[in-house]
Amino acid sequence: MTTPRRLFGTDGIRGTANTDPMTAETALRLGQAAGLLFTRGSHRHKVIIGKDTRLSGYMIEPALTAGFIGAGMDVTLAGPLPTPAIAMLTRSLRADLGVVISASHNPYEDNGIKLFGPDGFKLSDETEAAIEALMASDLSGRLAAPADLGRASRLEDAAGRYIEGAKATFPRGRRLDGLRIVIDCANGAAYRVAPAVLWELGASVIPVGVAPDGFNINRGCGSMVPEALCAQVLEQGAHLGIALDGDADRLLLADEHGELVDGDQILALIAGSWAEAGRLDGGGVVATVMSNLGLERFLAGRGLALHRTRVGDRYVAERMRQGRLNVGGEQSGHVILSDFATTGDGLVAALQVLAVLVAEGRPASEVCRVFDPLPQLLRSVRFQGASPLGQDPVRRAIRDAEAKLAGTGRLLIRESGTEPVVRVMAEAEDRAEVQRIVDGLCEVIAAAARASETGAAAARASETGSAASRPSETGDSAARAPGKAPAVGASDPGLAPACGLVRESAEAGAPTGSP
Repeated sequence: MTTPRRLFGTDGIRGTANTDPMTAETALRLGQAAGLLFTRGSHRHKVIIGKDTRLSGYMIEPALTAGFIGAGMDVTLAGPLPTPAIAMLTRSLRADLGVVISASHNPYEDNGIKLFGPDGFKLSDETEAAIEALMASDLSGRLAAPADLGRASRLEDAAGRYIEGAKATFPRGRRLDGLRIVIDCANGAAYRVAPAVLWELGASVIPVGVAPDGFNINRGCGSMVPEALCAQVLEQGAHLGIALDGDADRLLLADEHGELVDGDQILALIAGSWAEAGRLDGGGVVATVMSNLGLERFLAGRGLALHRTRVGDRYVAERMRQGRLNVGGEQSGHVILSDFATTGDGLVAALQVLAVLVAEGRPASEVCRVFDPLPQLLRSVRFQGASPLGQDPVRRAIRDAEAKLAGTGRLLIRESGTEPVVRVMAEAEDRAEVQRIVDGLCEVIAAAARASETGAAAARASETGSAASRPSETGDSAARAPGKAPAVGASDPGLAPACGLVRESAEAGAPTGSP
C-alpha cells in the first residue's frame, strides 16, 4: 500500500512562497531526499534545474542546489526555461533527475517544485511518496562526505538546445512565411524561446508578455487571461494567437476573429490530422474526465477511441505510455505529443496546429473548429479547512443533480489537487439546464463551506477564551502582557469570509481551470 502523500499534489509541491511547504528549508530537504533516492550506481550523478520567472525562484533554486550537492549530486542550472524543455534536457543530458521550479498558471506569490525521472517523465505517486518518507527521516548519516559533495554549473546553451528541438518538430520543408502570429508568453518561462522559434521558422511575430520582472508572471496575460490574447489578435490583424502559461506546458489559441480554441479542439485537430497521415498510434486519444463529450463523439465518428483519465497531465502521460498512444492532453490546454515530448508542451502543440494551417491554406477559424462542443459549464468554490463535499446537504444536492442529468449529460465534482477549491462541471444538450444545475450545486457547496468555516472559527474562539480564563503555571499576568489579548471579532482573519464562487468558464469552448 502506497504511503499517503502530504507535500505532493497532482503537479508536484506547490504553495505560497516562503510559507510552508514552499520554503527554503523544504526545498533543501527535498533536494537531499530526492538526491539520495536517485543515487543509483557508481557513476557521477547529475540533476538539471530550471525555473520560471518568479521572484521566489531566487530563494528556492539555491536551496534545492544545496540539497542535491549535499546528497552528492552535480547540479546543472538551466535558468528560466519551459517545463518541457527541462524534461527534454533531462533525457538528452542523461541526467538522473530534472527539476522545474514553477507554479505554472498561478500568480507570482506562489511557487512549486516538480520532478522528472531520467526518462523525462514526471515521477509516479509511489516515487513521490518515497521521497516524502525520506524527507521525514533522519538523513544526517546518509549525506555525502566532504570529498563526495556535488558541484554546480550553468548550462549556457540550454535555451538554444530547446529552440532547435522545438523547431525540429515542425514538418521539414514547411515554413511560416506570410503568417502573422501573436505569441503571449505570460511573462513566464518561454519569454525568450517561444518568439525565437516562431521567428526562425519564418513567421511575423507579435510578442506579448515577454518582459518579466519577477512579479508579473500570468498577470493580465497568458493562457489564464485569454481575452487579452483575443484583443491582440484583432488589433494586430494576426492569423493566429498563441497563449502560453507561466511554465509553457499548456496553451490556448485564438483564430483570426479573436475566437478561442481550447485544448479539446486542439486534440481533435492534431489527432484527425495524424490519423489521416497514418501517424496516430494506438487508435485513439487520451484525455481527462473534463474533456467535452463532443470530442468523444468526433473521435468515435472516425473510428477512434477516447481514453479518459483523472485530471492531471501526468495521469494522461501514464495512460499514453500504457496504451502506446502518442496524442493526449487536457481541455485546459496541456497537450502531450509523445513523438516529441514526455510532458505537455504548449509551443510544440502550437507548431503542429500551424503545420495543418500551412498545409491546408485555410484560415484558423475553419481549420481549428473541428467539432461542435456540448454546452459545458465549469465553476469553482473556494473553501478553507475540511472539504465541504462530505456534508449531507451537498451529497443530497449532488444526487439530485445526477438524477436530472441521467442519460442526457455528465456531472463531475472534484477537489482541486493544487488549491483549496471544489470544481463543479456539468455538460448536456440543454444549456439552460446545465446553468441551473451548476449554479445550484455551487450555492449549496459554498453555503456548506461557509457553515463549516464559521463553526471552526467559533471553536477556535471558544478555545482561546478557555485558555485565557485558565491561569498559566507562571501566573496569568506573566502569560500575557497588558494589551496583547487576541481580538476575536469581525476583524479576526479566522472569522473572515473564506468561501465564495469563482467563475472559471462561461461555456463550452472557454478555457477550463487547472487540476
